[in-house]
Amino acid sequence: MQAFPRLALARLPTPLEALPRLGANLGVALFVKRDDDTGLGMGGNKLRKLEFLLGEAQAQGADVVLTVGALQSNHARQTAAACARLGLACELILRRPRQADDSYLRNGNVLLDRLLGARLIIIDASESREAAMAERAAQLQAEGRRPYCIPVGGSCPVGNLGYVHCARELLADCRQAGIDEAVVIVPTGSGGTQAGLVAGLHVLGSSMSVIGIAVEGTRAEQEAAVFAQAQATAQLLGAPPLSRERVVVRDEFVGPGYAKPTEAMREALALAARSEALVLDPVYTGKAMAGLIGLVRAGELPSAAAAIFVHTGGAPGLFAFPGVISV
Repeated sequence: MQAFPRLALARLPTPLEALPRLGANLGVALFVKRDDDTGLGMGGNKLRKLEFLLGEAQAQGADVVLTVGALQSNHARQTAAACARLGLACELILRRPRQADDSYLRNGNVLLDRLLGARLIIIDASESREAAMAERAAQLQAEGRRPYCIPVGGSCPVGNLGYVHCARELLADCRQAGIDEAVVIVPTGSGGTQAGLVAGLHVLGSSMSVIGIAVEGTRAEQEAAVFAQAQATAQLLGAPPLSRERVVVRDEFVGPGYAKPTEAMREALALAARSEALVLDPVYTGKAMAGLIGLVRAGELPSAAAAIFVHTGGAPGLFAFPGVISV
């Protein structure tokens, strides 16, 4: 693969672990790619993206990093952690929901953002995060600073390179574990993780399939966005165009909307925790695991294939939703 500026931020490679008790419950060979275990700032998938994004930022001489997200953004927390490690100023433009309780406003990721020293700019639900970031970047430039802006989720061709490299890891994991056929299940929000995996498997000549479980938006919207990102990432690598059929997103598990609990998500959180001590979050991995469980129960995964769940992290966000699990 072509070389791009990259920093060593994440603890890689992450392990691929069997989930025998949960797999037996579902009747499938089940594995988890532990991208929650990347280390820095309590870990998560965004560190793979930030290795390339902040590598580019350093190459450009940036002295302050800006990014956007929801108030409880896992990406924002990992960006704050990476900037703290590198000694870079970090500003987070975070959108507050129309209704939220005290735990959501003060606990979880937002508490860690402040602990890590990031400057938080909180905007209303009706405001554009991207416009606010562009305005702040212009202010910083006028002051003689050198800002570097990262899009929501770090999802862009440069950031997606982190999951191109993860695709290579996954193929090596499967060889080592003796897995001949597998379907990868991943949460899909801003889309870069799925897009990077699809592009990486394409570049590497693998036919392994990736199914994104949408945590927001419709199937049509998400498939179009992920395909566009995967194509752009493949193009960045000089690879030939990929087939539209390689991008599959399911939207049946979104429920009422982004960060809105569902009963299937609650069941998935409890099953994963009580059978495998695997801690998921209510926004991303809980809904993605609910999707995996739903697809297995409906007989929609190939019977001979192992299911590989990409755990993208997010457990700190669980503490912003204390009412999501009833005991």
